Amino acid sequence: MNSVLLLIIAVTAITSFKGFGDESFFRKYEFHIGSIRAGEHIRMITSAFLHADVGHLLFNMLTLYFFAPVVIQNFGSFTFLVIYFGSLIFGSLLTLYFHKNDYYYRAIGASGAVTGVLYSAILLYPDMSLYLFFIPIPIPAYLFGIGYLLYSIYGMKAKNDNIGHTAHFGGAIGGYIITIAKVPMMLTDNTFMVVLLAIPIIILLILLKMGKI
Repeated sequence: MNSVLLLIIAVTAITSFKGFGDESFFRKYEFHIGSIRAGEHIRMITSAFLHADVGHLLFNMLTLYFFAPVVIQNFGSFTFLVIYFGSLIFGSLLTLYFHKNDYYYRAIGASGAVTGVLYSAILLYPDMSLYLFFIPIPIPAYLFGIGYLLYSIYGMKAKNDNIGHTAHFGGAIGGYIITIAKVPMMLTDNTFMVVLLAIPIIILLILLKMGKI
C-alpha cells in the first residue's frame, strides 16, 4: 500500500478511536457551525478525522483503500493529497454554506474527502465496474457516481436522516474540478462522460437558484 494512503488511514483510525472514548476531544474537533462561525475554522478539517462508530470508520476507510490507488497510480501521491484535502475542504465549505444559520448543526467523518477521491477515480476510469454487497452484479462506475449524487440531493432536500449529504456532494464537486484541472484534455477526449458526470452538479445549482434546496 502507498505510504501516504497508509498514513491517512492510520491517522484517521487513531484519531477516530481517540474520539470514541473521549467525548471532550470529540466535541473539540467535530464540525460544529456555531464554533466555526465563532472562528474555530480548524474544525472544518479535523472533523474528517473523527467518526461516529467503527462501522462508519470502516466504510469510509475501505472505500478510500479501494479507490485511492486508482488516483495515486495516475497522478502520484502529491496530487492525491491535493484531491483528498481539496475535496474535504469543498465538502466542509458547502456544508457551511447550506447550514450557516443552523448554529447547532454538527457533523463528522471523512465522507466528503473520500467521495472526492471516488469521483476522481470514476472520471479517470468511468467504465470500471463496482460491486456493491447488496447487488450481485457489477455496476458501471459512472452510473454509481451519478446515482449517488442524485441521492445526495434528495437527502439534502429531505433532511430526514443524520447523514452529511452536503459534505458528500461538496467532496464530489472538489474531486471533479481538481481532476479536470489536472487533466483538461478530458474535456475534449471524453466530453460525453465529463458532461454526464456533471449532471447532478448542474441539477443542484438549478435547484439552488430556484430556492428549492
